Amino acid sequence: MGVSVSASAAVVAAGLFIALTTGYPAAANGFDRVAEGTADSHERALDRHHTAITVETATFNASGNDALTVTVVNDGADALVVDDLTLLADNAFVDVAADPAWTTVEGLEATGLVLPGETLTMSVPDDAVTADLAGTTRVTVATGTGVRAVAEVSG
Repeated sequence: MGVSVSASAAVVAAGLFIALTTGYPAAANGFDRVAEGTADSHERALDRHHTAITVETATFNASGNDALTVTVVNDGADALVVDDLTLLADNAFVDVAADPAWTTVEGLEATGLVLPGETLTMSVPDDAVTADLAGTTRVTVATGTGVRAVAEVSG
């Protein structure tokens, strides 16, 4: 075996070594990212599984105050953050987080957390939002995990 054969074998061995040392970390990082994504997906599915809400009542102007009042019960095992809830009045977004005075949990205005079994009351004045709440026939309340409840508006 001559020098050229030995030299070319060394070049091929060096190329394989370089390819493996750069390829392995890239593959390992890719596998780690896929594993983290799968774990995150499972965590979100578990959060969805533990979330349940019920719209008990939805009324407009029930007490003569020209307000849409929606009462929601947290029937799930996880606590809900009020700012993560979405209220739709006939498919129009109503930002209940715009004014903390619009929401109460078990009668308390100073909390933004709805624990399991607690009741959240959202009372949004008609003149405070761009949507026309007076003609609302249906409301939808959705959680941050995508669980939603729908109710017809009475009153």
